[in-house]
Amino acid sequence: MTHLPPPPADLLRDAALFLDFDGTLVELQERPEAVRVDARLAALVAELSQALDGRVAIISGRPVEGIRALFGDPPFAISGSHGLEVAWPDGRQTRAERPAALDIIVDRMTVFATATHGVLVEEKPLGAALHYRAAPQAEAEAHALATRLATDSGLHLQTGKMMIEVRVAGADKGTALATLMQAPAMAGHRPVFLGDDDTDEPAMAAAAALGGAGVLIGEPRPTAAAWRLAGVADTLSWLHAATESLRR
Repeated sequence: MTHLPPPPADLLRDAALFLDFDGTLVELQERPEAVRVDARLAALVAELSQALDGRVAIISGRPVEGIRALFGDPPFAISGSHGLEVAWPDGRQTRAERPAALDIIVDRMTVFATATHGVLVEEKPLGAALHYRAAPQAEAEAHALATRLATDSGLHLQTGKMMIEVRVAGADKGTALATLMQAPAMAGHRPVFLGDDDTDEPAMAAAAALGGAGVLIGEPRPTAAAWRLAGVADTLSWLHAATESLRR
């Protein structure tokens, strides 16, 4: 579906809420490290977690430690690296093994980025990404390089908004949502997932398969989501309204 209505304010009643981060809770930036979580956003997520009795988690392509640092060691569950890492509120954490091939991939991406103004390399625990938001003319070369590196290493090629990533295979945001839904606090509730990118589509589909729904953030496009919000500002406004609805 491409043309979707906005979600109702009471959508989160008896739900488990799963949130993408970049492009959903915060605006995309040219440099991933430029993103900040302000006091209002931190308070909003804390209020949602309280109103939902802890049934809130973030599912991101960023590493778990990156999300944790931005929120100041939060009490909610986090899945990072596209489902390859999961950190639970009680301190438990699981993470896939980092292959040695990633060191070579980072080196080759760095050579390319150094020679291509505006391209950035983001090194992650289980992947490496080329960001070309500041150099859109480099898209074809970035994709060609990442494709070769993924093929040579046997790792997974992950597309995204103005970025291309080579990462460990075996998980995605859909498997992350399914794993988090097994937690006692989440089990038996309807999953609702909010996300903006094509990397979020597996989680949209997983939420629907488990009796819940996805909410697309951004411009209309083909999606497994059932609802849509226009952007980050509308998302934050809706989350505030949904929090108030839960308190009634």
